[in-house]
Amino acid sequence: MKKTLLAGMMALSLIACKNDATTETTSTGDTSLAFNNVLDNYYEDGLKLNPLNATMSGDNRYNDKFPDALSQSHKDAVKTYYTSYRDSIQQFNDSDLTDTEKMSKEVLLWDIAINLEGMEFKKDLTPIDQMWSPHLMFGQLASGASAQPFNTVEDYRNWQQRVDEYLVWLNSSETNMRKGMTEGYVLPKSLIKKIIPQMDAMTEPSIENHLFYKPVANFPDGITEEDQNIIRTDYKNMIEGKVIPAYAKMRDFLQNEYLAAGRDSSGYSDLPQGSEYYDYAIKLYTTTTMSADEIHQLGLSEVARIRKEMEKVKEQVGFKGDLKAFFDDVRTNKKLMPYSNPEEIIANFNAMHETIKPQVDQLFSLQPKTAFEVRQTEAFREKSASAEYNPGSLDGTRPGIFYTPIPDATTYNVYSDESLFLHEAIPGHHFQVSLTQESETLPQFRKTLWYSAYGEGWALYTESLGKELGLYTDPYQYFGTLGAEMHRAVRLVVDTGIHTKGWSREKAIAYCLENEAESEAGITSEIERYMANPGQALSYKIGQLKIRELRDKATQELGDKFDIRDFHKEVLETGCIPLALLEEKINGWIEESK
Repeated sequence: MKKTLLAGMMALSLIACKNDATTETTSTGDTSLAFNNVLDNYYEDGLKLNPLNATMSGDNRYNDKFPDALSQSHKDAVKTYYTSYRDSIQQFNDSDLTDTEKMSKEVLLWDIAINLEGMEFKKDLTPIDQMWSPHLMFGQLASGASAQPFNTVEDYRNWQQRVDEYLVWLNSSETNMRKGMTEGYVLPKSLIKKIIPQMDAMTEPSIENHLFYKPVANFPDGITEEDQNIIRTDYKNMIEGKVIPAYAKMRDFLQNEYLAAGRDSSGYSDLPQGSEYYDYAIKLYTTTTMSADEIHQLGLSEVARIRKEMEKVKEQVGFKGDLKAFFDDVRTNKKLMPYSNPEEIIANFNAMHETIKPQVDQLFSLQPKTAFEVRQTEAFREKSASAEYNPGSLDGTRPGIFYTPIPDATTYNVYSDESLFLHEAIPGHHFQVSLTQESETLPQFRKTLWYSAYGEGWALYTESLGKELGLYTDPYQYFGTLGAEMHRAVRLVVDTGIHTKGWSREKAIAYCLENEAESEAGITSEIERYMANPGQALSYKIGQLKIRELRDKATQELGDKFDIRDFHKEVLETGCIPLALLEEKINGWIEESK
């Protein structure tokens, strides 16, 4: 799909969609039924192609499936899926649809178009990286502490079947990476070095200590001892005879062949079609048609603005050196590393939750029912992981989980933890994702859609609510939120720099060290993250700036009629949508509220 067509789709008139979940025009019953059947089928057929999405949503029908998404037959099926539903949905006239249905039509068309365009590139020749690829999620599922259920004998058998299919995908990954070596699609050496120990961790020779053994080390009540013994034996054989050899094969390939073929450059511009892919990635992750140069310049402007705010905090705490020296002080200040064990860090996050609870009602009339937990990131992926939110199940039986990596509690720096909690937990991702999943008005396919510009933009926007929620009373914690915002502003500069301006990994790291207080190890991990997944890091700031712009506009135009709770409800009730659709909706709400 060409850029002009996508831009045109995003610019379609959506005046009738201005109150997606609240104001409805009428549609004929037959049309509405037929339209919503298409949406339901789109969702259901999508789960068959992506069964992990079902599992993560708490839908257990496909817990034994892991299709080889790298196979030509699967790619053909995916393309047919998108094109057939595009043709079906275009048969419905907007004049016959309700406001919610019209919004859903636009979202579905955008979703289909962006996915079809992505299939034009050869991203599948680099199917594994250190942060984003399926082997990491699969490790989480294997632990028995994530979305894959281990409650019945059938659950345990489902996992065995899923492991078999996953190992087919892992083998196909090596085949594709070998093809990539011949066609010039390879990862940077610095990323390959991070993947090797991840694979090696899965070759643990002591079966009882292996990650994949954990589900049989913790049987639930209700499984007989006889079944436990049978399953335990089967899992030992699976790990010893299948899992360990497959991971050892991948590790050896990476170590002995792929590393030598890895590239010394950092950006996608050095790959075939790399520049074109980056333009696509900007579209995918920002849901805009901004250019790389526009984003780079915006980043430079935001960095300069935030530095001025940081200078004020530096003066407030009485630090005498320059800003870079203050960054160094914050990174190494032992007063900001007060903990000795991970449990204390988790308890601190839970205390933040208690602090903000009384204020949340003042800002949000719409709040989720889904439970919430804070957990330490699992050891096998902790060294390469960032803090993250994993959604709860659609039915609310599995809580939303905020994972935070704590490789060493004694060196864990707390200066940005309040903004981190707001972003990943409440009212950030937990509110945004859970409310979408709990919605009684959105069609099913929209409850699991993820557009990074909206989702990450919302989470970054919520960091600015800290003072309104009773946080940021400590100047270092306020500096932390400025640092978190700076971190996202810097991304606009370094991501575009790496992928369009020839910046090296080292130049990008140096720029970050000059402008933010993150540790060098943390910055290095972040830069390598951007190298692995171009464009994703742009979504946070682009989305945040748009939501903040819409709030400022509503505040100015509505005056005394502006209610922050209503604004947040308007933003949250539609779930993830492209930013152009969100802007049209909020503009309609402003006009109606006048």
